[in-house]
Amino acid sequence: MSWDKGRGRREGYHHGNLKEALVEAALDLIARKGPAGFTFAEAARSAGVSPAAPYRHFRDRDELLASIAQQGFEQFEARLNAAWNDGRPDTLTAFQRVGKAYLAFAREHPAHYSAMFESGLPLDGNPALLIASERAFAIIRAAAERLVAMAPPDQPRPPALMMALHIWSLSHGIASLFGRGDATSRKLPMSPEDLLEAGVLVYLKGLGFPTAQQMAQSSAKK
Repeated sequence: MSWDKGRGRREGYHHGNLKEALVEAALDLIARKGPAGFTFAEAARSAGVSPAAPYRHFRDRDELLASIAQQGFEQFEARLNAAWNDGRPDTLTAFQRVGKAYLAFAREHPAHYSAMFESGLPLDGNPALLIASERAFAIIRAAAERLVAMAPPDQPRPPALMMALHIWSLSHGIASLFGRGDATSRKLPMSPEDLLEAGVLVYLKGLGFPTAQQMAQSSAKK
Protein backbone atom coordinates (compact mmCIF):
# COMPACT_ATOMS: atom_id res chain seq x y z
CA MET A 1 0.00 0.00 0.00
CA SER A 2 1.29 3.43 -0.88
CA TRP A 3 0.61 6.61 1.05
CA ASP A 4 2.34 8.82 -1.51
CA LYS A 5 0.30 11.94 -2.23
CA GLY A 6 2.63 13.71 -4.57
CA ARG A 7 5.55 14.29 -2.22
CA GLY A 8 8.54 14.27 -4.53
CA ARG A 9 11.82 12.53 -3.89
CA ARG A 10 14.39 14.76 -2.23
CA GLU A 11 17.46 15.63 -4.27
CA GLY A 12 19.69 15.74 -1.23
CA TYR A 13 20.76 17.98 1.60
CA HIS A 14 22.06 21.34 0.41
CA HIS A 15 20.67 24.15 2.54
CA GLY A 16 22.40 23.61 5.88
CA ASN A 17 19.36 22.69 8.00
CA LEU A 18 20.21 19.09 8.72
CA LYS A 19 17.31 18.40 11.10
CA GLU A 20 14.70 19.69 8.65
CA ALA A 21 16.32 17.77 5.81
CA LEU A 22 16.15 14.52 7.78
CA VAL A 23 12.50 15.08 8.68
CA GLU A 24 11.60 15.78 5.04
CA ALA A 25 13.55 12.73 3.89
CA ALA A 26 11.82 10.54 6.47
CA LEU A 27 8.39 11.88 5.45
CA ASP A 28 9.15 10.94 1.86
CA LEU A 29 10.20 7.43 2.94
CA ILE A 30 7.10 7.01 5.12
CA ALA A 31 4.90 8.10 2.21
CA ARG A 32 6.46 5.46 -0.03
CA LYS A 33 7.22 2.62 2.41
CA GLY A 34 5.24 3.21 5.60
CA PRO A 35 6.69 4.06 9.02
CA ALA A 36 8.32 0.65 9.45
CA GLY A 37 9.70 0.40 5.92
CA PHE A 38 12.96 2.30 6.18
CA THR A 39 16.12 2.47 8.27
CA PHE A 40 17.96 5.37 9.89
CA ALA A 41 20.69 4.94 7.29
CA GLU A 42 18.15 5.20 4.47
CA ALA A 43 16.86 8.46 5.91
CA ALA A 44 20.42 9.80 5.95
CA ARG A 45 21.04 8.64 2.40
CA SER A 46 17.77 10.16 1.20
CA ALA A 47 18.75 13.46 2.83
CA GLY A 48 22.15 13.29 1.13
CA VAL A 49 24.24 13.07 4.30
CA SER A 50 26.55 10.49 5.86
CA PRO A 51 25.09 7.66 7.99
CA ALA A 52 26.55 9.29 11.09
CA ALA A 53 25.06 12.75 10.46
CA PRO A 54 21.53 12.05 11.83
CA TYR A 55 22.96 11.34 15.28
CA ARG A 56 23.63 15.04 15.69
CA HIS A 57 19.90 15.57 16.16
CA PHE A 58 18.26 12.18 16.80
CA ARG A 59 19.27 9.30 19.04
CA ASP A 60 17.89 6.74 16.61
CA ARG A 61 15.18 6.12 14.03
CA ASP A 62 12.45 5.98 16.67
CA GLU A 63 13.35 9.44 17.91
CA LEU A 64 13.15 10.73 14.34
CA LEU A 65 9.73 9.11 13.93
CA ALA A 66 8.61 10.54 17.27
CA SER A 67 9.62 14.02 16.15
CA ILE A 68 7.57 13.61 12.97
CA ALA A 69 4.59 12.23 14.89
CA GLN A 70 4.73 15.11 17.37
CA GLN A 71 4.87 17.61 14.52
CA GLY A 72 1.88 15.87 12.99
CA PHE A 73 -0.17 15.99 16.20
CA GLU A 74 0.59 19.69 16.61
CA GLN A 75 -0.62 20.40 13.09
CA PHE A 76 -3.59 18.09 13.64
CA GLU A 77 -4.58 19.93 16.82
CA ALA A 78 -4.41 23.29 15.04
CA ARG A 79 -6.58 21.93 12.20
CA LEU A 80 -9.21 20.47 14.53
CA ASN A 81 -9.23 23.52 16.78
CA ALA A 82 -9.81 25.85 13.84
CA ALA A 83 -12.67 23.64 12.65
CA TRP A 84 -14.26 23.44 16.11
CA ASN A 85 -14.00 27.22 16.67
CA ASP A 86 -15.36 26.81 20.21
CA GLY A 87 -18.59 25.35 18.87
CA ARG A 88 -19.61 28.32 16.75
CA PRO A 89 -22.08 29.05 15.24
CA ASP A 90 -23.73 26.00 16.84
CA THR A 91 -22.55 22.72 18.32
CA LEU A 92 -23.73 20.37 15.58
CA THR A 93 -22.37 22.46 12.71
CA ALA A 94 -19.01 22.87 14.44
CA PHE A 95 -18.88 19.16 15.27
CA GLN A 96 -19.48 18.23 11.65
CA ARG A 97 -16.64 20.58 10.64
CA VAL A 98 -14.33 18.74 13.04
CA GLY A 99 -15.13 15.44 11.33
CA LYS A 100 -14.38 16.91 7.91
CA ALA A 101 -11.13 18.43 9.21
CA TYR A 102 -10.10 15.04 10.63
CA LEU A 103 -10.56 13.33 7.28
CA ALA A 104 -8.94 16.20 5.38
CA PHE A 105 -5.80 16.03 7.52
CA ALA A 106 -5.47 12.27 7.00
CA ARG A 107 -5.92 12.71 3.25
CA GLU A 108 -3.59 15.70 2.85
CA HIS A 109 -0.85 14.60 5.29
CA PRO A 110 -0.75 10.79 4.97
CA ALA A 111 2.90 10.47 6.02
CA HIS A 112 2.39 12.48 9.19
CA TYR A 113 -0.85 10.58 9.90
CA SER A 114 0.93 7.27 9.45
CA ALA A 115 3.74 8.30 11.83
CA MET A 116 1.15 9.46 14.37
CA PHE A 117 -0.99 6.33 14.39
CA GLU A 118 0.86 3.46 12.71
CA SER A 119 4.46 3.69 13.87
CA GLY A 120 3.93 1.76 17.10
CA LEU A 121 5.85 4.33 19.14
CA PRO A 122 5.20 4.00 22.89
CA LEU A 123 3.73 7.23 24.22
CA ASP A 124 4.79 6.47 27.78
CA GLY A 125 8.43 6.97 26.89
CA ASN A 126 7.93 10.26 25.10
CA PRO A 127 6.21 12.92 27.24
CA ALA A 128 6.26 15.58 24.49
CA LEU A 129 4.60 13.22 22.02
CA LEU A 130 2.03 12.17 24.63
CA ILE A 131 1.15 15.79 25.40
CA ALA A 132 0.79 16.64 21.71
CA SER A 133 -1.51 13.67 21.11
CA GLU A 134 -3.62 14.46 24.18
CA ARG A 135 -4.02 18.09 23.13
CA ALA A 136 -5.35 16.96 19.74
CA PHE A 137 -7.75 14.48 21.34
CA ALA A 138 -8.92 17.19 23.75
CA ILE A 139 -10.63 18.95 20.82
CA ILE A 140 -12.76 15.86 20.12
CA ARG A 141 -13.50 15.49 23.83
CA ALA A 142 -14.57 19.13 24.12
CA ALA A 143 -16.97 18.63 21.21
CA ALA A 144 -18.32 15.46 22.82
CA GLU A 145 -18.95 17.35 26.08
CA ARG A 146 -21.08 19.87 24.18
CA LEU A 147 -23.00 17.05 22.52
CA VAL A 148 -23.64 15.35 25.87
CA ALA A 149 -25.12 18.61 27.12
CA MET A 150 -27.68 18.36 24.31
CA ALA A 151 -28.94 14.94 25.43
CA PRO A 152 -32.68 14.79 26.23
CA PRO A 153 -33.35 15.42 29.93
CA ASP A 154 -35.28 12.15 30.24
CA GLN A 155 -32.36 10.11 28.88
CA PRO A 156 -29.27 9.05 30.87
CA ARG A 157 -26.32 11.10 29.67
CA PRO A 158 -23.41 9.01 28.40
CA PRO A 159 -19.90 9.85 29.66
CA ALA A 160 -18.31 12.45 27.39
CA LEU A 161 -15.01 10.54 27.37
CA MET A 162 -16.77 7.39 26.15
CA MET A 163 -18.49 9.35 23.38
CA ALA A 164 -15.23 11.03 22.39
CA LEU A 165 -13.44 7.67 22.15
CA HIS A 166 -16.25 6.12 20.11
CA ILE A 167 -16.42 9.03 17.68
CA TRP A 168 -12.63 9.17 17.42
CA SER A 169 -12.57 5.45 16.61
CA LEU A 170 -15.21 5.89 13.92
CA SER A 171 -13.35 8.85 12.42
CA HIS A 172 -10.03 7.02 12.47
CA GLY A 173 -11.50 3.90 10.90
CA ILE A 174 -13.07 5.81 8.02
CA ALA A 175 -9.91 7.89 7.54
CA SER A 176 -7.72 4.77 7.44
CA LEU A 177 -9.98 2.65 5.25
CA PHE A 178 -11.52 5.16 2.88
CA GLY A 179 -10.09 8.63 3.36
CA ARG A 180 -6.41 8.29 2.56
CA GLY A 181 -6.62 8.34 -1.22
CA ASP A 182 -4.96 4.93 -1.58
CA ALA A 183 -5.47 3.13 -4.87
CA THR A 184 -6.30 -0.07 -2.95
CA SER A 185 -9.14 1.53 -0.99
CA ARG A 186 -12.62 0.12 -1.47
CA LYS A 187 -14.76 2.41 -3.59
CA LEU A 188 -17.69 4.01 -1.78
CA PRO A 189 -21.07 5.11 -3.12
CA MET A 190 -20.64 8.24 -0.98
CA SER A 191 -17.79 10.45 0.18
CA PRO A 192 -15.88 9.57 3.38
CA GLU A 193 -17.25 12.81 4.85
CA ASP A 194 -20.84 11.74 4.19
CA LEU A 195 -20.12 8.28 5.58
CA LEU A 196 -18.69 9.76 8.78
CA GLU A 197 -21.59 12.17 9.22
CA ALA A 198 -24.13 9.37 8.73
CA GLY A 199 -22.26 7.08 11.11
CA VAL A 200 -22.14 9.70 13.85
CA LEU A 201 -25.84 10.48 13.48
CA VAL A 202 -26.72 6.76 13.71
CA TYR A 203 -24.50 6.49 16.78
CA LEU A 204 -26.16 9.48 18.45
CA LYS A 205 -29.64 8.16 17.63
CA GLY A 206 -28.70 4.86 19.26
CA LEU A 207 -27.88 6.77 22.45
CA GLY A 208 -31.33 8.35 22.43
CA PHE A 209 -30.39 11.72 21.00
CA PRO A 210 -33.04 13.56 18.95
CA THR A 211 -33.01 13.65 15.15
CA ALA A 212 -30.45 15.70 13.28
CA GLN A 213 -33.03 18.43 12.61
CA GLN A 214 -34.04 18.59 16.28
CA MET A 215 -30.39 18.63 17.34
CA ALA A 216 -29.63 21.46 14.93
CA GLN A 217 -32.53 23.49 16.32
CA SER A 218 -31.46 22.80 19.90
CA SER A 219 -27.79 23.47 19.07
CA ALA A 220 -28.62 26.83 17.50
CA LYS A 221 -30.23 27.98 20.74
CA LYS A 222 -27.09 27.27 22.82
